[in-house]
Amino acid sequence: MRKNTKLTVAAATAALALGLTACGTASDPGAASGSGAGADASKALVVAASPTPHADILNYVKDNLAKEAGLNLEVKEFTDYVLPNTATQQGQVDANFFQHKPYLDDFNKKNRTTIVPVADVHLEPLGLYSASAKELKDIKAGQTVAVPNDTTNEGRALALLADNGLITLKDGAGADAKLSDIEDAKGLKFKELEAATLPRALNDVDAAVINGNYAIEAELEPATEALVLEKAEGNPYANFLAVKKGNEKDARVQKLAELLNSPEVKQYIEDTYKGSVIPAFGAAQ
Repeated sequence: MRKNTKLTVAAATAALALGLTACGTASDPGAASGSGAGADASKALVVAASPTPHADILNYVKDNLAKEAGLNLEVKEFTDYVLPNTATQQGQVDANFFQHKPYLDDFNKKNRTTIVPVADVHLEPLGLYSASAKELKDIKAGQTVAVPNDTTNEGRALALLADNGLITLKDGAGADAKLSDIEDAKGLKFKELEAATLPRALNDVDAAVINGNYAIEAELEPATEALVLEKAEGNPYANFLAVKKGNEKDARVQKLAELLNSPEVKQYIEDTYKGSVIPAFGAAQ
C-alpha cells in the first residue's frame, strides 16, 4: 500500500553525518534549490515523516487529494527524532512531519537549527503501557517504569505519571522535568530509553510510557490498551508540518498545509485511529 521511499541505514547515517557537520545557520549552502515563495510548483515536495501515523496521513493525502490539488508529494520515512530536522535544515528534504513544539524548541536550541512550524495536524496521546499490569493500581513500589530519554518527552512522561498519582514532582518542575525532579518516586524505579525502543522493552520492565506513534507501530491500541492516556484538552503537544525558516511561504508547503487541515484528513484520522490519534484542527467548512 505504501509507495514512499524508505531510507536505508547507510543513507540515514550519511544524512546524519551531513546534518551534524553543517547544521546551525539560516543560510546553509545545502538548502534545497527552488525553496521559498518562488519554488517551482511542479517540483516534488519531499517531506520527512515518522512511519505511523505521520507517513500514513501523508500517503493518504498523496493518494487521494494531492493530484487534484496540483501537488507533487514525495514521502520519506525516518524512524528516529533527529534526522528529519537535520535533513530539513540542510535541504535534503523540503519539510518534515513528526514532532511537537516543545520538542522542536529544545532541538533548535541544542542544535542551532531554524526549523519552524507551519500547521498543526494531530495529537498522539502519550500513554502508560504494561505487559503484566491490567490496571493502574497494579503498578506498585519496587517495580520499574521505562520513560523516553529525550528532554521534552521525558518531562511529558513524568507529568503523565504525576497527574495519575504514581509519582510527585518538585514544585516548579515543568515540561523539561528530569528524573532528578521527582520529589517522591513512591518506591518506583525508572529506566531511561530512546523513545523508539520503548515498545520492545515492555517485556523487560513493569511498565513504559510510550509515544503514540511508536505505540501504534508496535500494534498497541492507545485508546484501549493504555493504563492511562494523556488528555487532549489544552495539550501543547500537537504534531505539525514544519520547514526551515524562510520556506513557510513555499506554495507547495502552503498547499500541503491546507490539505492536511482538510475535512477529508480529519475524517481519515478519526476513522483510522479511533481516538488513538486525534485531529488538532477543526476543518470546518
